[in-house]
Amino acid sequence: MKSEKYYYYDKFREEFKPYGLTCETWVPRIMPKCDRHNEIEINYLPQGSLTYLRHNEKITIPCKRLTVFWGLIPHQIVHYEDVEYYYVCTIPLARFLSWRLPTQFVDNLLRGDILLELSDEYSQYDEFLIHNWLKESDVDLQSELMFLEMQTRITRMAYRLRTPDTGIALAGRETTLIEKITIYITKNYFNNLKVNDIGDAVGLHPDYANHIFKKAFGTTISDYIAELRIAHAISKLLTTDMSITDIAYECGFNSTARFNATFYKKNQCTPREYKRRLTLTQQISL
Repeated sequence: MKSEKYYYYDKFREEFKPYGLTCETWVPRIMPKCDRHNEIEINYLPQGSLTYLRHNEKITIPCKRLTVFWGLIPHQIVHYEDVEYYYVCTIPLARFLSWRLPTQFVDNLLRGDILLELSDEYSQYDEFLIHNWLKESDVDLQSELMFLEMQTRITRMAYRLRTPDTGIALAGRETTLIEKITIYITKNYFNNLKVNDIGDAVGLHPDYANHIFKKAFGTTISDYIAELRIAHAISKLLTTDMSITDIAYECGFNSTARFNATFYKKNQCTPREYKRRLTLTQQISL
């Protein structure tokens, strides 16, 4: 194997428990139950194939083809062939959506499609990238460099898969209430969004919408909206020269003071300090 540390699915894992931003080497196992988590998941198999059960449909993932899907859709490995190990990356949905990828690509993921590269021509490049991500995933701000490389790689993939019929579709699947709430939030977090708006959009009393959301994810809708906005802000800090004020308003905050306070609460530093630290890390890595 290529790595010294391996992971596999924990059958005692709580539903919806977050993985966070990760890149890991996994050993395949038949899963006794489905997994659900609110991250975008990337799979890459150097060899063999994996078969997922997703809402009573079996979908087989081939080797040497970068594969992307939304982990909130229940997924369960029911078969694998000739897979000694495979790579799994998870990206928090809030951070993924801050990339502002082509609408069709994002919509396909959120409706439950599994998207994969059309050929294996990028396989050597992908293995090289993933090996670097494995080294950087546990190193504080270096993980932000990994995140930027992930963004670039998935953006290239997204622009190659811009037609509606790409990916593997799961036709006829009903969207759950949790999925409806999450999708609505992720498409509107940069507006002046309130829990009442979300309840109206999905046909639920706002208190009940907040209750089932917190039960699933362990956080309130308001806190989740803040996480989405901060993830968007971090993306702008990393990739643009926008002012702190412009970033604050673009991300849905109604004042820079509120933006700074929320950012500090989530990251224990101000936006300006965060960017300064990242710049220093990049200089050292060069």
